Amino acid sequence: MRLADLAPITNIVVLPKKNLNYFSILSTPVIAVTYMAVAAVLFVAMHTIVRSMSGQLHPFEIAFFRAFLGLFVLFPFILKDNFSILKTKNIKLHSLRGVLNAGAMLCFFYGLSITPLAQVTALGFSAPLFATVLAVIFLGEVVRIRRWTAIIIGFIGTLIILRPGMVDLGIGPMLIVVSAAIWSVALMLIKVMTRNDSSITISFYASIFLSPLVFLAAFPFWELPSWEQMGWMFLLAAFGTFAQTLMNQSLKLADTSVVMPVDFSKMIWAAFLGFIFFDEVPDLYTWTGAILIFGSTTYIAVREARLKRYSGKNG
Repeated sequence: MRLADLAPITNIVVLPKKNLNYFSILSTPVIAVTYMAVAAVLFVAMHTIVRSMSGQLHPFEIAFFRAFLGLFVLFPFILKDNFSILKTKNIKLHSLRGVLNAGAMLCFFYGLSITPLAQVTALGFSAPLFATVLAVIFLGEVVRIRRWTAIIIGFIGTLIILRPGMVDLGIGPMLIVVSAAIWSVALMLIKVMTRNDSSITISFYASIFLSPLVFLAAFPFWELPSWEQMGWMFLLAAFGTFAQTLMNQSLKLADTSVVMPVDFSKMIWAAFLGFIFFDEVPDLYTWTGAILIFGSTTYIAVREARLKRYSGKNG
């Protein structure tokens, strides 16, 4: 969706041209933030369903239905544009993103099935930390002392949640961290692809490449789901697909530094839904770690946006 698509609302009131332009400038980040806020709710709702259904179906099978049924959710939007929305020049990036997403999704869904909801969400915030480190290693990006300090603080937050040596780490939290590391690479690819492809296009090809890969992992554990379970799988796919699409659109409309702070609302929703459905109460370590991780990733995003604007003015 482009800002121009929302233009008819201005027909209700006649505004001076100067004010209309001012409104348009202000509305873009507002729309981006709204998209990210709704995406946060939908992501946590999806995680809640995964956690609940993992006692009935294997997490890998749930991951397959999340990817495959997402195609049916997107189909009406694709049909509306006579399939023209599927045109892309980034097919290699889409395929690479699909492979990465498959690994991240399998790790995440299995980890989610055996880890408290709020802890999963808190550890998931570490993805931008990995993205920054990987950008230094593979892209040669220069990171100075302020961002390195933020990265260190973020990883300290991760250690506070995991508490290695104090408690049994468990495979669940470790899988979430591995998933965040893989997902960080996918996030960089998504940001590149949003320059030329729509959010629907990106989500569609994600499902196309994800489905067969995840099915191979799910096949050894396959159980025929009941109609009720299929209903939950479709709802899960709808939540996940719309959340992914809204997140992609949010990143397309505004800088990461604008929308990143809203992402912390996932922690609040995870704590609430975890308590309601699973009687889980996040401990002080989880909240402290989450704040440190999220604070550091937000600082990194804001700092990178400032450096980008500065280099643009002097480039």
